[in-house]
Amino acid sequence: MSDVVEKTLTALPGLLSLDSQPGSNKLSSSSKLGNLIRGVTELTSKHEEEKLIQRELTSIKEQVSSPNTSMRQMKELMVRAIYCEMLGYEASFSYIHAIKLAQQGTALEKRVGYLAVSLFLNESHELLLLLVNTVLKDLQSTNLIEVCMALTVVSQMFPKDMIPAILPLVEEKLNHPKEIIRRKAVLALYKFYLIAPNQVQHIHNKFRKALCDKDPGVMTASLHIYLQLIEENPEGYKDLTTSFVTILKQVVGGKLPMDFNYHSVPAPWLQIQLLRILCLLGKNDQSTSEIMYEVLDESLRRAEINHNITYAILFECVKCIYTIHPKSELLEKAAKCIGNFVLSSKINLKYLGLKALTYVVQQDPKLALQHQMTIIECLDHPDLIIKRETLELLFRITNAQNVTVIVDKMLEFLRINKDDYTTIDLVGKVAELAEKYAPDNEWFIETMSTVFSVGGDTMQPDIPNSFLKLLSEGFDSVEEDRKLRLFAVDSYVSLLQGEPGKLPQRFLQVISWVLGEYSCLRADLEVDTVLRLLAKLLDMKTTSSETKSWVLMAMTKLCEGGAGVSVVRGVSETYSSSLDTVLRQRAQELQHLSQDPELRARVLPRHTGLEPLEVDSSLSFLDGFVSEALAAGAAPYKPPHQRQEELAQAKALSLEPYGLSLPLSMSSCSMTDRQSPMLLSISSGLSGNSNDLSHKGGSSSLKLDGVKRVWGREGYLAQREPAEESAHVEVPSTLRSPSQQGGADGSHSQTPTPTPEPELEKQQLASSLFVGLSSHSSVCLMGKSEPTPQRFRRKARSPASSSGASENISHSLVSPPITVDTLMCNNLLDSRITSEPDVSPLEQTNGSCDEELPDSDVKGSSPSLVGDDALVAADPAPHEEPPKDLLLISYLPAELSGLSHSEITPLSSDQSLDLSACHVQKEGDLVLVVFIYNSSDSDIQQILLELDSEELEVSCECDGAVGGARGHSVAVCQYSLSVKRPSVHVELVGTVSYQFPVGTPQSVQFSYKLPLSSFIRPLTLSTEEYGTMWLDFSHDTKQNLTLISDDPEPLAASLSVLKKKLQLHVVEIIGMEGIVACRLLQDQPCLMHCRLHAGTLAVWLRSPVPDLPDCLMYFCQRALQEH
Repeated sequence: MSDVVEKTLTALPGLLSLDSQPGSNKLSSSSKLGNLIRGVTELTSKHEEEKLIQRELTSIKEQVSSPNTSMRQMKELMVRAIYCEMLGYEASFSYIHAIKLAQQGTALEKRVGYLAVSLFLNESHELLLLLVNTVLKDLQSTNLIEVCMALTVVSQMFPKDMIPAILPLVEEKLNHPKEIIRRKAVLALYKFYLIAPNQVQHIHNKFRKALCDKDPGVMTASLHIYLQLIEENPEGYKDLTTSFVTILKQVVGGKLPMDFNYHSVPAPWLQIQLLRILCLLGKNDQSTSEIMYEVLDESLRRAEINHNITYAILFECVKCIYTIHPKSELLEKAAKCIGNFVLSSKINLKYLGLKALTYVVQQDPKLALQHQMTIIECLDHPDLIIKRETLELLFRITNAQNVTVIVDKMLEFLRINKDDYTTIDLVGKVAELAEKYAPDNEWFIETMSTVFSVGGDTMQPDIPNSFLKLLSEGFDSVEEDRKLRLFAVDSYVSLLQGEPGKLPQRFLQVISWVLGEYSCLRADLEVDTVLRLLAKLLDMKTTSSETKSWVLMAMTKLCEGGAGVSVVRGVSETYSSSLDTVLRQRAQELQHLSQDPELRARVLPRHTGLEPLEVDSSLSFLDGFVSEALAAGAAPYKPPHQRQEELAQAKALSLEPYGLSLPLSMSSCSMTDRQSPMLLSISSGLSGNSNDLSHKGGSSSLKLDGVKRVWGREGYLAQREPAEESAHVEVPSTLRSPSQQGGADGSHSQTPTPTPEPELEKQQLASSLFVGLSSHSSVCLMGKSEPTPQRFRRKARSPASSSGASENISHSLVSPPITVDTLMCNNLLDSRITSEPDVSPLEQTNGSCDEELPDSDVKGSSPSLVGDDALVAADPAPHEEPPKDLLLISYLPAELSGLSHSEITPLSSDQSLDLSACHVQKEGDLVLVVFIYNSSDSDIQQILLELDSEELEVSCECDGAVGGARGHSVAVCQYSLSVKRPSVHVELVGTVSYQFPVGTPQSVQFSYKLPLSSFIRPLTLSTEEYGTMWLDFSHDTKQNLTLISDDPEPLAASLSVLKKKLQLHVVEIIGMEGIVACRLLQDQPCLMHCRLHAGTLAVWLRSPVPDLPDCLMYFCQRALQEH
C-alpha cells in the first residue's frame, strides 16, 4: 500500500467522527460520507456504482460552486471527493477548491485541503503553482502543525522550478528546536536532491549536521540522502565510515528509545540502511572494511529472533560481508546463515537463501557445492518463484562444462512458463550462455533456434540482432565461419520445408536474412528451391508486413543469373501495387535488380569481406553546412525534450520573486515571449546580429560530442561488460567433449553404498550442474576470475583493437577517483577536498611521447599556439629525492611562466616515475602541464602520456614514439583543455607508459580533478547585446544568494567579489540591479541578472548550455559565503 493511500485511510476515521454542531444547518460529515460508503458496498453491479457516483459528483459540484458553502462544509465535500477519486472516478472540478481549502480555514481544514491536493495533483500539474505562495506562508508560520503540513507537501509533490523559492526556508528548518520539523526538513531536502541535485550541492555540510542530530529520527532521515550520495561516489565519504559504524553499534546495542523497536528488534530498518551504506563504503577497501568487522559480527550474533525482520537484517549482513574485503571468520558465519535459509522449509526463507546464494556465489563458488542437492530439489519445487531464482543461481555458476545441462533446464522452464517478464529475462540469459560457452556449432544453432521459437516476438530485439551480427562478422577461423553458416542454412531450410506458419515473426526474419546471405554456401541447394520457400512465407496470412520486407530483401540477394525468373516476376507484380510503401519499394528493387545483373553486382556484391563500419554519431560531416546556416541566421537545433520544456514554460504562469515590468518605451520593440529582466532600453534593430556568440556555441556543440567515450568513472568503458561477465562465471582452460563430461560425471557420482534410483538421478544431475566448481576454480573470494575462453570470439577489426583490449584490462583495475564536496571542512562537519589519485603500475606493450629537448631549448623556446603539446626535459644535479614544487615551477615552458597557475599537485608515483601537474590560465585557454620526473638512475627508452575525460575536450599532438628521459630528469607535457559537458568538478584520467632499455613495458595511471571555475572567462558585451542574447537562451536557474551587507553598496560589493573570484564581467549596474556576463571555454556564454531582494541577492542565470547555470550558481554561492 502506498504512503498516500495509507495516509488517506488513516485520516478518514478522524474526519468521520466530526459531527455537525447541534442546531446548525451544516452538513454532517459522518452521515454524508457514511451513507455514501454504505451505498457503494451494498451495490451488486459496476453499472449501479457508476450511476451512484455520478449522482454524488453532481451533488458535490453544485455545493462547492455555491457561494454560501462554508469552509467546514467544503472540508466535508473534499473528503467525499477524495473517496470518489479513490474509486477511480474523476473529480477534476474539485481540484481548485482543494487548493483554496489549503489556503484558508483552520488547521483541520487546511489539513484536509493539503491531503486532497496531494491525492489529486502530481508534480507536473499546472494548478500546483497556485499552492506555492501558500506553502511559503505556512513555512514561515509559528504554528507547528502548519509548518509540518507544508514540509510534508514539499517532500511529496513540489514543482522542480519552484525549489529555489523555498530552499532557504527549508534550510532554516534544519535548526528548528522541534525534532519533527527538522526531520521533515531533511526529507524535503532529500526530495530536492532526487529531482534537482545541482540546486542542493551547497548544503552538503548541513547533511552532516543532520547525521549528528541528537534525535534518532532526524539522523535516520539523513541516511536516505547519504545512501544516495554514497551510491554515486563512495570515495568521497570514506571519512564517515567510523561515524556509521558507531551509529550501528549503538542501534544494535539497544541504545535507542524503545519507540524504535519492532517486535523487540532495535530499529531494524535503520540497521538495514546502515548495512547498505557500509557495504558500499567497504567494497574493495581493506582498511575501511577492517573498521566494520566487529559491528558486523555483533549484528549477526544479535539477529537471532525468529521473525521476518531479523531475516532481512541477516540478509543485508550476508551481502555486506561478501562485498567488503573478506575475513575468514565472518565468511564462515555468513555461509552458515545462508545454509539455514536454504534448508528452511518455509518458502520465503528458502527464497531468501537462494537470493543470498546467488549474490555470493560469484565470490565463493564452493558455497554452491555445499548445497547442491538442495538446489537440485529447488528445480522441481512447485513454487515458480523458487524455480526462477534457482535458475538465476545456475546462470551465475555456468561454465563450458555444465552449459548444456543448465541451458536444457532453462529451456524446459521456458516451455511451461506463462509470464512474459520471466520469458524475456531467461531468453536473454540462454542466448548469452549459448554464445559464450557453446561446445560446437550444431548445439549453438539448435539452441538459438529454440530460443527464437520459445521467446517469440516478446524477446528483446537485440538478441536476433546480436546473433546475425555474430554470423556476419565471423570469428578468428575462416573454416569455423563456413561450418557455422552452412549448418544454419541446413537447419533453416529444414524448418521452412516443415510448418513455418508456427514460427514467430522474428525467427522468420532471421531465417530470411541467413538464407539470403549464405544459402549459396551449400552447393547442392538450388536457388529456385530457396526462392520458392521464401515465396511460400509471403503467401501465409500470418506473415507481418515487416517480415515480408525481410523476405523480399532476401529474394533480391538471391535472384542472380536469371535464377527463379518466374517466382521473382510473380512476387514483384503482386507487391508492386501494395498499399504498404515499404513493400512496394522492396518489390520495385527486386524487379529492377533481377533484370539488371550489372547493377545488382554493384549494389549487392557477393563474396566480399565485411569491413567494419565506422559510424560518426556526432554527424561531424554536417559541421560546414550547419556553420553556414547559423551564419545566415538560422536558429540552433534544439532537441525535442528541450522544445517541449520551453513550450511548457511558455504556457506556465510566471512567478518570479523579482519580476520587473519594462518601461513604456519598450512597447515598440520586437520582443519574443521571453521578457528581458532589465530596466534598460533595448533597440529592436540589434536583434538580427546579436546571436553571433550563441551561434558559435551552437555550432561547436556538434564538435564537442565525440564519437567515442573511452573513460568513465569506473574505468575503461569498452571492456566493462566483458569484465563483469568474467567475474560472474568460471571457465576452465579447455573445453570438454560430451563424452569427457560424461566420464567426469560418472566419477563424481560413484558411491560405495547402494543408492535409490531417484537419489541417484539427482546426484548425477548435480555432478553435471556443478562440474567445474571445485577448489581449483578460477573464481576467488574477491570476485576476480581468469580470462574466459569464449567459444565464439569475434574477429579482431584492426591491430589497434588488440592493444586497446590490453589497456582496458589494466584500466578496469583502477578504483573510482575520490570526489568530496569542497564545502565539507575538517572532521565530521567540516572537511576539505582531497585528491588522492589512484596508482596502478601495470605492464604496457605500447607507449610514446613527444621529443625530449635539451634545457637550453626550453628556456629559449618561442610561445606556441594554443592546443600544441610539448615535451621538454632538463638535467638537474643528480639526487635521490624528487624535485619539490619550487623546483618544478622552474620547468614551466617559457610562454607559461608569467601566467597565473594553480599549485603543483602530486599525481602518482612508482619505483621509477613521479608525476605532478598544475593548470595554467591563459586568456582564451586553459593549459594542463604534467611534470614527469625520472627518479631512477637509468634512462627511459620510451614515454607516452595519454589523457582522456568525459567532461573535457583534450587537445594534444603527441603521436609518435621518441627517445625517453635520462635519469633524474624532468619531462614536461602540456595539453589544451576545453569543457565538453559542464560539471561542478571535471576530471581527467591518464596513463603514462614507459620502458627501460632492459625490462618490460610499464605504466602508471593517475587522475586529476579541477573545478569548473577554472574555465570561466569574462565576456565583454554591451547592454544592448546582453538584452538580445538573453532572449535567445533557454536554460536557466534562479536562487537567492548571500549578500555582502556590511558594505555601503552591497550590490556593487557582491558583484566585485564575483568578478574577482570567478572572472566575471560586470556589464552595467543600475540602482538595485546589475547584469553580468561570462563565457566557458570555449565560447559557451552565460548571462547573469542580479537584484537586491529582501536582504538577499536574487540571481537569475541563463545560458544555451545545459547544466552550466546550475554549476555557475554553485560557484557564486561559494564565492559569496567564503568572503
